[in-house]
Parts: sequence; C-alpha cells; structure tokens
Amino acid sequence: MMNDRRWLKAIEQTFVVRFPKQHLATFGATNIKYYVVTEPAFQEEVPETYEGVVRTGKVVAERPAIVTPSYMSNLDGFSSEAYEFFHDLMRTEGPNSPGIMYRYSNKPENSEVVGGVPTDIAHRISRDLNDRKEELSVVMVGVDELWDVALLKFIYEFTASSVAGNVQELNARGLLNPEENFGGAPSAAIQQIDRLFREVERGNRGSIDLLKQEIDRWGLFEFYQDRFLNLFRQ
Repeated sequence: MMNDRRWLKAIEQTFVVRFPKQHLATFGATNIKYYVVTEPAFQEEVPETYEGVVRTGKVVAERPAIVTPSYMSNLDGFSSEAYEFFHDLMRTEGPNSPGIMYRYSNKPENSEVVGGVPTDIAHRISRDLNDRKEELSVVMVGVDELWDVALLKFIYEFTASSVAGNVQELNARGLLNPEENFGGAPSAAIQQIDRLFREVERGNRGSIDLLKQEIDRWGLFEFYQDRFLNLFRQ
C-alpha cells in the first residue's frame, strides 16, 4: 500500500503535454500510442546531468461496455500501485458511479534514456507527433517509479472526456436501459453475454471462459446458472 506522500507526489507531478486529437470510439476498438517521460530515479545522484526516461507502448481500448468503476479495475498490464490509484479514485468518485468504461490493456513496447529535461523531451515528442499528424497518441510527464499511475490517470481523464458523446450514442440505441430481469444490469451487458452464449452454442467452445468471465464481472451468475450449466450437458 502506498503512503499518502507517494500518492501526492504521483498526482501532483503528473500532467499531460499532448492529448489525443480524437475521442475514443464508442462501438469499436481503439489503439492509443503513449509516451510517458519521467526523470530517472538516479537523477538526484548525478544532479549536473539532465536525462529523461521515455517509455512507449500502446493502450488497447477494446469493445466498450457500460460498467461501474469496479469493472474497470479489471485492467491488464498495470502495476499494483496503479490498481491502488484507481481504487482510491473509486472511493473519491463513488463505487457505484456509472460511466462509459473500456477494457484497457497496457502493452509496453520500449524504454530508453534520452538527454534533456523531461518536460522539454515531452514537448519535442509532442511537436513531432503533430508534424506527423498522429491523432491517437498521448504524451505525458510522470514520476519514474509510478509511471503507469500517470498512464492510468490519463486513461480515466481521457475516458471522462469521451463520456458525453458516447452516452448520447448509447442512449440512442437503448444500451443504457436497465434490464430489471437481470438485476438492473444495462442492456449493453446483457447483449454481450447473449452474444457469447450464441458463440458457444454454435460450437465455439473457446468462448466459454470469456462467457464465464463476463457473467462474473457483472455478478449475474444466479441469472444464468441453468443456461450456463446446460452448455456442458449438451
């Protein structure tokens, strides 16, 4: 568990230099390229030198779902500190606050030490991305030992910036409507579970694990128990 001082350091010293130039897609997958620049942990030992660590990778935002924040805690590729940061955010925002969340997977690609002050490095990268017109890239400056907390902080803020338009689209399709027969879970979740059931029933046994995970994420096994067990009786 991180102490309050480390939390404060990570939050206060994290900022986004360049946001992606478009919102997340509501009904498709999105690959977001990230550049996280930090001051190396050894910088204080060699104060006369100026270097920054540049970490690159992709955050894959898969098919979206309407979820509570606790669902988003099922992230892949993040450290325990990043999970703690998100859980702290949940406590601040409220554990049952609904929102448009995506299944995120952090896929680190590279890490290198570059000469210069981290903020200057981040601005250089940002200018280069603008010149190349990369619409779905983000550049941020964070704390070295908590760099993926910076990444997770960005994900939350970027998702929030996409909510208004996505809610309008999803409302128009009735995907936010609660299904009373399934404990009030939104229609989007029920449709996704039904789609996975159909895949398994058509012979795609590889989808069984995905189906069980989806049911468990929503806490709906009691509503699907008979149908799920019937898959093994057939």
